[in-house]
Amino acid sequence: MSETASFVDPVFLARFGLSRVNVVDYFLHPLNPFRTSVNTSNEVLAMQGIAVGMFIQQGVQGEPMSPRAAEDEYNLALSRLSGEQYELLAPPDPSMYTQPSPLYAVRHVLRTNPTTVKVLGIYYIVEGVVYKSPAVRSLMKANVTRTLEGLAGACDALSTCAKYQPSIGYTWVFEDEDDTMKQVDLIQLAKRRKRRKILDNRRPGERTAAEEEGIRASEAIDQILVRLCKSSLVGSAPSKEPPQRSRKVQE
Repeated sequence: MSETASFVDPVFLARFGLSRVNVVDYFLHPLNPFRTSVNTSNEVLAMQGIAVGMFIQQGVQGEPMSPRAAEDEYNLALSRLSGEQYELLAPPDPSMYTQPSPLYAVRHVLRTNPTTVKVLGIYYIVEGVVYKSPAVRSLMKANVTRTLEGLAGACDALSTCAKYQPSIGYTWVFEDEDDTMKQVDLIQLAKRRKRRKILDNRRPGERTAAEEEGIRASEAIDQILVRLCKSSLVGSAPSKEPPQRSRKVQE
């Protein structure tokens, strides 16, 4: 049976309600898929007219008993029998013996003697709905699944902050990109320069062919500029006075 299965009987709840007096009877409902198919000690006591409600009304010697004392007497009667039984676990608060509770816990056990029992299962009744308690493996599986989902969400959130450059690798930007772009550019430039120094293993004065060609081109441009500066066409500045006419033309 699936661990997410449940059982509820609205007719029983509407007619009798649910309390510690009848919660075991509610669990032993013929349509409840969680109950065992064998005859339990609870049903043997029921055929004898022994129940929690009977102890509350009549007691042992004809005197009414409190709900807590009635439960203790009923559990004592169960302990005298062997076989499969359903036990109603005690509430954490003693006041819940007299007040309705939204939660009840029923334990399915196999009793061999008054002091030896083997737990076969635990069931919870929440607001009238019966659920089977999950196994330890299921709880661990659910916790691991929630942890992995949280880690996956964190990785998805951080993936938008990761920036990758082939020259410097991964960088993390947790602020607005407009505010930190200059800082990131400076960091990347400094890393490039540092990487350039580390990867440049040439001897002092050694140049590549491209660097030699660039130096020769720069020297040629410098020589052309020097010749132009020495040229008379470039060196003499034009006169600001208007040219004078020759005397022959004036005469």
